[in-house]
Amino acid sequence: MTESAHRWMMNAVGEPMTRTGFSPAAPGEGEVTVEIAGCGVCHTDLGYLYDGVRTNHQLPLTLGHEISGTVVAAGKGAEAWNAKSVIISAVIPCGECDLCARGKGTICRGQKMPGNDIHGGFASHITVPARGLCEVDTARLAARGMSLADVSVVADAVTTPYQAAMQADIGPGSLAVVIGVGGVGGYAAQVCAALGATVVAVDVDDAKLETIARYGASATFNACEVSGRDLKKAIGAFAKENGLRATEWFIFECSGSAAGQQTAFGLLVHGATLSVVGFTMDKLEMRLSNLMAFHARALGNWGCTPDLYPGALDLVLDGKVEVLAFVEQHPLEDINRIFDAAHAHQLTRRAILVP
Repeated sequence: MTESAHRWMMNAVGEPMTRTGFSPAAPGEGEVTVEIAGCGVCHTDLGYLYDGVRTNHQLPLTLGHEISGTVVAAGKGAEAWNAKSVIISAVIPCGECDLCARGKGTICRGQKMPGNDIHGGFASHITVPARGLCEVDTARLAARGMSLADVSVVADAVTTPYQAAMQADIGPGSLAVVIGVGGVGGYAAQVCAALGATVVAVDVDDAKLETIARYGASATFNACEVSGRDLKKAIGAFAKENGLRATEWFIFECSGSAAGQQTAFGLLVHGATLSVVGFTMDKLEMRLSNLMAFHARALGNWGCTPDLYPGALDLVLDGKVEVLAFVEQHPLEDINRIFDAAHAHQLTRRAILVP
């Protein structure tokens, strides 16, 4: 295992990552070492490398937090995980603090995020706490025609919007408006539809809108063509035509852009729930009193706790959330080229890097 172990290091903002050999740490008590099958390239990774978003672990650091693989070594207390196929949680709570005990693992101050707090998944191996694992049923995986690498994106791109939908209490009869349907937003639309909601998709890319219309969205709007009050009126008209409520919309901002956030806030109706899923360093002005006037709520959404992973994975393995049509595998050796292409918006599918 150790002779060929390697990982790609981010050394400085804007500089190409470099490959280095290393000896994976022997798993301690409650830990496992995973041989990585694949690691997805996330918008967050691009923020670290190109935009100077600060990592908690000082550089150099191996990025990557959408990880799947096979357990090849286990420490004391984690032996039952040996040889199992797993997805590693993108954010791993400590499991021991008061916050974790009260079911608030997303804000655990001792949490570990691969590629941020510890070395991540753009590598051949990684050692992590076993409490952050979700087992993958390889028989069900094969029945879907998927590889273990394919479900690496479940670790963030699927589970993050899944938690957002669960936190917002999406269900049958809900109207879900998803802003930005590339990447996480595409899965948000699918998750909401799978949970029984009627989904309206908003984006600035007609191709993305056409795709998501085949995977769960009942209506689509290009924000370059219909925006502001006109967009709100158009969605309201769609709701009325389809017997949906004019109140209590569920709005998911997934674009990670100031424009998308402005659009999302402008769609508030009485009793609305605004879930902020995307991230941007940009600032914007808004009138927070709208939350008061509409008796609405705004929810942040950081990662997803490990206990919700099996439910999200079931949606994929049951065929209710499509993954294969939205991902593409590339050799890990091509990491710098793939990052540059993702940053330049040249990729049409989420890249998964395979060691």
